Amino acid sequence: MITATNVILPGYPTPSSQVHSPTYTAAPQAHEFRLAHNPRLNPNRPSREFVKQTRNGGVSLRLAGQSDHVTLPVYGFGASVEGTLEVHKRDGITSVEVQIEGTLMMEEVAEGGATNCKLFLIKTILWVKDRIYEAPCPRSLPFSLPLPTTFSDGGKTYPLPPSHESHLSGLPGFHAKVDYSISAIAVKPHTLPHAVKSSLLGGGDWAISTPFEYLPRTCPSCPLPPPLVSGQWGIIETSQWKVFPTLIHANQGGHDIMVKFYLPASRIFCMHEPIPFHIMFSSSAISLAAFIPLGPMVTKSLKTQHTKIQLLRQTAVDVRNASILGTRADIWRVDCIGEGAFRHAGDGAHWVAFSGDIYISPDIKVGGFRAGGFSAKDCVVLSMTPPDLSKSPFKELRLTVPVRLVTDSYVGDGSSTSGGPPSISSSDEVGAFPEFSYNP
Repeated sequence: MITATNVILPGYPTPSSQVHSPTYTAAPQAHEFRLAHNPRLNPNRPSREFVKQTRNGGVSLRLAGQSDHVTLPVYGFGASVEGTLEVHKRDGITSVEVQIEGTLMMEEVAEGGATNCKLFLIKTILWVKDRIYEAPCPRSLPFSLPLPTTFSDGGKTYPLPPSHESHLSGLPGFHAKVDYSISAIAVKPHTLPHAVKSSLLGGGDWAISTPFEYLPRTCPSCPLPPPLVSGQWGIIETSQWKVFPTLIHANQGGHDIMVKFYLPASRIFCMHEPIPFHIMFSSSAISLAAFIPLGPMVTKSLKTQHTKIQLLRQTAVDVRNASILGTRADIWRVDCIGEGAFRHAGDGAHWVAFSGDIYISPDIKVGGFRAGGFSAKDCVVLSMTPPDLSKSPFKELRLTVPVRLVTDSYVGDGSSTSGGPPSISSSDEVGAFPEFSYNP
């Protein structure tokens, strides 16, 4: 026999008002860091669709994972082109296929002609009509096509280049373009051959195509260093900054000026952030005084500057992708994509120092790359150009330092501000003409 009794459970203390349940965020806070990160699981991935429809309304192409108000679909490093092909008018359709392709087009005006290089071509058949059951084409056909990360040309393998277009007017000149697209077709032949052949041509076919942008994201693997400081004898150097020494030669027996130009040692910079620099001039007091009119000026007007620090981009095209007697036969253009602004940082009896930042044009969307005979590379150029060389106490100066531009900022765990791009190691020395790569 079981009897019921009143059981009094133990009480629990009332939680203090100072005690709170832990909070969770998608990105680490200031006192936290990531132990592991999978960019494919990024919760901030866009969920909108890019939709394009044929004029007759027979077929619609819906591409997933796009941001609002995009004019073209955008994909990054190692991404997959995913979406759905919707077939609204299914009568007579015997097969449906989809393909993605990348093309490098180069044309030299009045020089080496033109060439087209197929970077890749990936296609798949989504549906073929069964001749026995005669089932109609499905209304919705999902697909997923992974983008390659490299391509081969002339026996060499290169990272897949970003979407980019450049041209140089005049003679000689060039026009070069890296282009990507996705195409789909609903085939409606009069008779179905025994072996179904993939084709983008056909009298009654319904085809739809749209270009897309390939913009691989990269980020530095180390942060920018703290700024240098000046001491009694000039700038105090650290291992986090690399110094590039040079001389400004004097005319008519004067004293030369020693120049030390400092950039962060990695020389890898986010294209959306200023590039910091330091510079110091050392010589006799007389030479430094004579150099003042030609030296850096703390002013907003770049037209009055004789000493400049600029970020330059060289874009080159060589249709033949070869050399003649050991010399490259390419055609190139050089654009200024960033300008430096100076701040006085200190001086002494025999030295004067400046610091500053190079502000990059907001029009820059891609870093440097090389794809066969089409290349773009960046460098920081320190120059001093006297207004009249015949009367100047000093000769002109030009110092070139190769750098790399990446799309994203550094974050403490090595990922980007928006999560997931491959990083470029700062331990890789940037050569005289750097090859740009995207690490998996």
